[in-house]
Amino acid sequence: MIMAVSFTRYGRLYYLDPGGISPRVGDKVLVPTEYGPEVAECVWPPQYVSEDIEGLPVCQGFATEEHLARDEANRRRRAEAKSVSRRLIKRHGLPMKVVAVDYLDAENVFTVYFSAPHRVDFRALVRDLARNLRARVELRQIGPRDEARLQGGIGPCGRELCCATFLKDFEPVWVRMAKDQDLPVNPLRIAGACGRLMCCLKYEHPLYQEFRESAPPVGAAVDTPEGPGTVVGHNVPTDSVVVRLDQSGRRCVCPRASVCASRKEYEARYGEAEPAEAMSVPRNGPAVPRDEPPAAGHPEGPVPAGSGPAGEPATARSGHDGVLAAAGGERNEPVAAVGDRPGEPATAASDRPGGSARAPGDQAGEPVEADGERHDR
Repeated sequence: MIMAVSFTRYGRLYYLDPGGISPRVGDKVLVPTEYGPEVAECVWPPQYVSEDIEGLPVCQGFATEEHLARDEANRRRRAEAKSVSRRLIKRHGLPMKVVAVDYLDAENVFTVYFSAPHRVDFRALVRDLARNLRARVELRQIGPRDEARLQGGIGPCGRELCCATFLKDFEPVWVRMAKDQDLPVNPLRIAGACGRLMCCLKYEHPLYQEFRESAPPVGAAVDTPEGPGTVVGHNVPTDSVVVRLDQSGRRCVCPRASVCASRKEYEARYGEAEPAEAMSVPRNGPAVPRDEPPAAGHPEGPVPAGSGPAGEPATARSGHDGVLAAAGGERNEPVAAVGDRPGEPATAASDRPGGSARAPGDQAGEPVEADGERHDR
């Protein structure tokens, strides 16, 4: 089980091991830190997760009134230090901007984080801050990205900044990533709240690289299911390409696998189309598949429709003048049976492999029994 807490409202989430307690959203809990337990707010109650997570700090229980009073006093001290720092910076005329202030009551140390366009000589400022705050003061200069992380805010996407919520390490981002994703190279479109390139450009860039390695480039001639054409565009989110057909000039969107040189990728993704089963539909009989496996006891093939048990004459329906003829019919004359092709001799049930089945009355001029009726040829 894990839970998530935050030291500031809408700040970064820190995951903990509940350690046997079940806090609800909004409860104050104690989080172990390098300088002792600190008060944080529970924003995600304890829940089970499927992954095996190890190394999480264990929550040290609910915050008492003493802990809450100490946390409130530290907040007031930080607000006071920020106000004093801004006033003294303005007095010294330094190009600095205070971003955040941290305070450790155990050691009585203030850490002031500031941003500046270049290096600043703040030695006189440190002495004045230490004298006014009556504590030891440390000043640390941070970059634009760290400034956005500490201050927080809303990004161009309408959500909270990634660096202020879940992003821990800043990875390098280049303009080439925006070009690979067909984004306009406009600082107002690809810059974040910090003024630098958006960190989210790094998220989908590997997908675009993989797509370009296997997809045909723009201008390549390809064969599509609708005919030959030329690639005029890519659509990476849908894994497809835009093709202009040569015959009609119409544009169509085709899956990337369907226009690649390798057909195996297309079959592996969409499956090989199963051919329709060939059917033979007699004029007066039901449809029977041609590829039907042979029946047991009949090595010559499938038993035509209407055949009787083993050892009895087999009869079939014929479409000639409505006459029912026995399989084998007159000597040296083929008879069309169900599933047989025109012009080929019929295969009927026979006790002898390779032999032909004869019905009673097979001699010329004798009547033939079929379906319990007698008809003259």
